[in-house]
Amino acid sequence: MPHAFVNALVGGALIGLSASILLVLDGRVAGISSVVGGLVRARQGETAWRLVFLAGLLVGGAALVAFRPQALVSHAAPLPAVWLAVAGLLVGFGTQLGSGCTSGHGVCGLARLSKRSAAAVLAFMVAAGLTTFFIRHVLPVSS
Repeated sequence: MPHAFVNALVGGALIGLSASILLVLDGRVAGISSVVGGLVRARQGETAWRLVFLAGLLVGGAALVAFRPQALVSHAAPLPAVWLAVAGLLVGFGTQLGSGCTSGHGVCGLARLSKRSAAAVLAFMVAAGLTTFFIRHVLPVSS
């Protein structure tokens, strides 16, 4: 387990560093829903940095697959694809309703001591716990 701790520590530090660099150098919060949403309604001069940011996420994932594929553990989804699609739509709706996503509120907002982000993260965590309980103990899903 020490490897898992070190991996999480290094990964968290890199996420914090990249979010800090974006905030300090460009004054922007590294919330993924805002970055992606901004591509849809981007103003002039707003597209390039968003594409570079998203490309960095994809390159990082590809590098992990190429150099440390054992770090990725495959689990079959316990629900049918239609439930997963509904869940994805609900997440998208929730990020709009909450004015941001877990990365924006959890990483950037908490670091700035935002009360609104603290409330949002608390709501995310409670919803995640309830959803996990519901899926594992209430829905009749065979494992």
